[in-house]
Formats: sequence, C-alpha cells, structure tokens
Amino acid sequence: MIRVVYHWQVKPENIEEFQQVWRVTTNHIHASVTGALGSFMLKAIESESTIVTVAKWRSLQAWQDFWGNNNPSEMAAMRALGERISVEVYEELEDHTR
Repeated sequence: MIRVVYHWQVKPENIEEFQQVWRVTTNHIHASVTGALGSFMLKAIESESTIVTVAKWRSLQAWQDFWGNNNPSEMAAMRALGERISVEVYEELEDHTR
C-alpha cells in the first residue's frame, strides 16, 4: 500500500466548493480506477488556505498508471479552485487507525 499526500493552497472563499468537488472526485476515482482505495482531507488549523488530501492506493504502479502525465483529468475541477503545491508518495508501513 502507498499513501499519496497532496498539498493545496485554496482561497478561503473557495474552501467549501473545493471540498464538494474533492468529494465527488475522490469517490469517482475510488469507484472507477483500479487500485484506488479512497482518500481523506485535512485543513490546517493555523492556515485556513492550506489543504492536505491523502489518497490510499493498492500499489505504486496503480497510482503511477493513474497519475500518467502528472495532471490527471479527473482532478481538473480541483485544480480550477486551488493550486496543487506538492505531491509526495509514501510507502505505508503500518496503519493502526480505526
């Protein structure tokens, strides 16, 4: 398993719409892309424009197949509302969340 951490800058007035678009986008990817296992979203407490989304993938290869040219069309609506600052991939060693 891997986790992909996306950092976003979203204007405060766009946060609610960004969240709605992200919800539709992540559910669509989870339902239609092999190896996609869902995602969660965080908002920084000390910076109301900083959003982090963390996606779970069955394998690095599955994510790379989706990621392709680094600009997946499925994420276009999110990019229209916020600036993607960075993308980092982590191998999941253990997960004890419930």
